[in-house]
Amino acid sequence: MRPILAGLLAPVVLALFLAGGAPAAAQERAGITDTIQSQIDAFRVDDFAQAFTYASPNIQGMFGNSERFGMMVRNGYPMVWRPAEVQYLELEDRGGLLYQKVMIRDGQGGLHLLEYQMVRNGGDWRINGVQLLRMPGVGA
Repeated sequence: MRPILAGLLAPVVLALFLAGGAPAAAQERAGITDTIQSQIDAFRVDDFAQAFTYASPNIQGMFGNSERFGMMVRNGYPMVWRPAEVQYLELEDRGGLLYQKVMIRDGQGGLHLLEYQMVRNGGDWRINGVQLLRMPGVGA
């Protein structure tokens, strides 16, 4: 009797997932990419105060103010400060933490793969860290 019940419930569960899960996931992804893009747009015009607002409270606490944060980005992540092209790749859930991969082409044409750790702060997405990843097929 259980296999029959499971067989009958499977389409219902799938329908609920497609009706509620997929749009929610798309909405989360849109919120995440909007947050990252808004920060990049602020960097492009040297509005470090605005860019700082997209950082998580943890990151804000580490740097203390937008000037120090801006200096770190200019020196450590110049491809984020002045990107020529930004492409959003996969969003991964790892144990409840969300990571957005982003491919950035810098002004000299170099490609960089970055991973943004995203966290919720109230109802908004915030950037909790960025890691430069090794490009696939590069290095040992």
